[in-house]
Amino acid sequence: MTARYVLPLPAQPSVAIAGAEPRFAVRRIFCVGRNYAEHAREMGNDTREPPFFFTKPADTLVADGATIPYPPATADLHHEAELVVAIGMGGADIPPEAALSHVWGYAPGNDLTRRDLQAQAKATRRPWDMAKAFDHSAVCGALVPAAQIGHPTHGAITCTVNGTPRQDADIADMIWPVDQIIAHLSALVTLAPGDLIYTGTPAGVGPLLRGETCTVTIAGLGSVSTTLA
Repeated sequence: MTARYVLPLPAQPSVAIAGAEPRFAVRRIFCVGRNYAEHAREMGNDTREPPFFFTKPADTLVADGATIPYPPATADLHHEAELVVAIGMGGADIPPEAALSHVWGYAPGNDLTRRDLQAQAKATRRPWDMAKAFDHSAVCGALVPAAQIGHPTHGAITCTVNGTPRQDADIADMIWPVDQIIAHLSALVTLAPGDLIYTGTPAGVGPLLRGETCTVTIAGLGSVSTTLA
């Protein structure tokens, strides 16, 4: 019998589910840029603009407690604490009033960024892909089902590096809340079960050095820690 594929199928990316053995299979990762006013200001941008999106490959996911290599081609790796939204029901042109019914759960995440490469891309008006979508760049903690906790609209989001506070905000500070993010994104692409959305980071982003451990915590969702080898 002729094999269906010339190479073995790659492993299915997935994230843990809090308190459960089954895992959440991941299809795509979308990220929102500049979704907290203070962070937009610290990056030198206007505080209010339509949401825009970039992507990361699903196989860049990193689980809680992992030790990852310091990425190549950068001298300025940054942490970005974020609320992660997991889509359980797909759709296109989803109205804001129906958007939360498409959410399966939530988790703390960390959108690791090669800031120097991002600055170069901005200066030359080129895509951000190599600044954002590199190996081990999508840190995601265990998902907490919305069926258990509902849909959080406020709660502390913090980031520490070796125990020292770096970011301290509230998810209520998001310029575009989750329902609006889903409405905007689903007008651009058809969302599908298994999609993750990183919803943006508050002010206080900063560098990570080799040997440091970065921990992102969101009230009611727990934390996720990553160590740089």
